[in-house]
Amino acid sequence: MRIRRILTGISILVVLASASRSQSKAEVRDDFKKYFDAFRLEGSFVLFDLKNEAYTFCNEAQFSQPFIPASTFKICNSLIGLETGVIKDENFVIKWDGVVRQVVDWNKDQDLKAAFKNSTVPYYQELARRVGGKRMKYWLDKAKYGNADTSGGIDRFWLTGGLRITPEQQIKFLVRLYKNDLPFSTKSIDIVKKIMIAQDTIGFVLRAKTGWSEQDSKNIGWYVGYLETGVGTYFFSTCIQCADQENPDFAKARREITLSILKTLKLL
Repeated sequence: MRIRRILTGISILVVLASASRSQSKAEVRDDFKKYFDAFRLEGSFVLFDLKNEAYTFCNEAQFSQPFIPASTFKICNSLIGLETGVIKDENFVIKWDGVVRQVVDWNKDQDLKAAFKNSTVPYYQELARRVGGKRMKYWLDKAKYGNADTSGGIDRFWLTGGLRITPEQQIKFLVRLYKNDLPFSTKSIDIVKKIMIAQDTIGFVLRAKTGWSEQDSKNIGWYVGYLETGVGTYFFSTCIQCADQENPDFAKARREITLSILKTLKLL
């Protein structure tokens, strides 16, 4: 009897899981792997169609796999900086510290909107230091961002420290941002939405952020964001991985893979 009850319970769980998958309207597109193969990369892509509550996956196995967020955390970091008053608006300038770095665009005074566009690590490191460890942890927990782990240093936890986020969590965070459903003021959210704009045309508005760091001896790259069109809003997360430290296409691949898939889906 006990074995029969266990088997019955397992059967019920299988049915429930199947029903849940059916309700999510998920589509798997293994053919999108060719876009990763073209750059000699592993990785995944997920799209969430808000209107139809439908997912499209390439390599669905990575949907719940945690990765270091790298500069995609600048979305949340900007919100926290604004909400705490550390930075007042998108025009708030943090002066260059005088240290010459490899990225030329980082070697100058710049405001929040330029720092987001240029993915200026020193700007956001200084922002995080001014926020401080206690307040940073409070807001990460409140916003439910990834695993909310700030270990590894106040100015390094999203680059080389303990912070991790899954593609699923990236999508859900972006949906909450879009719906103004995060624990931040409308003012803070509106400013971040504005600086996230990567392309604004007659047919669509694309808001997005790249990210690049290392985890488990691999390069980890991201391109996350959402696309607003005349027919709907689509949230996406592209995550790429590569053990080859010399892959010259890694930086451009994140965005190019994403745009190729969005065009294939006839969203661009």
